[in-house]
Amino acid sequence: MQAIDLLLQRRSAKTLTEPAPDEGALELLLASAARAPDHGRLRPWRFVVIRGAARERFGAMLAAQLQRVRPQSTPESLERERQKAFRAPLIIVVGAVKDAQASVPMIEQVLCAGAAAQNILLAAYALGFNGVWKTGAAAYDETIKRELGFEPADAVVGYLYIGTEADACCEGSAPDRWRERVSYLGA
Repeated sequence: MQAIDLLLQRRSAKTLTEPAPDEGALELLLASAARAPDHGRLRPWRFVVIRGAARERFGAMLAAQLQRVRPQSTPESLERERQKAFRAPLIIVVGAVKDAQASVPMIEQVLCAGAAAQNILLAAYALGFNGVWKTGAAAYDETIKRELGFEPADAVVGYLYIGTEADACCEGSAPDRWRERVSYLGA
């Protein structure tokens, strides 16, 4: 696949299933992430890989977070939150481990981690998989960040759900609305 085709064809998946990337493919995804733009060569990204039975633990973390912030949550809403861990067979949590001592502004460190996340999604697509980038309240929750091994100052930039796309109905379609977001600075 040509790089430009990859960039023009990749889109967020709706439904992901097995198979997930195997160990070799996972290594390629993470190696691709490490090639992201990195101002100051800080390598501010950190990855937490969740798959198999660990998805149950992650689902419990998500449900517990919802229960903490919305004690009135129904059992059904807690179960829906728990099931988010099963959207895909592989989840990669991408975080920015921020270095406050660096001369690189914090926002640029977070953007580096975001670029690493995008590289993972592009690499997954190039290898025949697909994914979707999610955040939500759990990405900003201090307890979940701690349970994932992050410090309070760190940022979870996203949960990347990766697997095989179950329904490639939208293949080949590309949104053209990007043109609405472009302006040109006159001379």
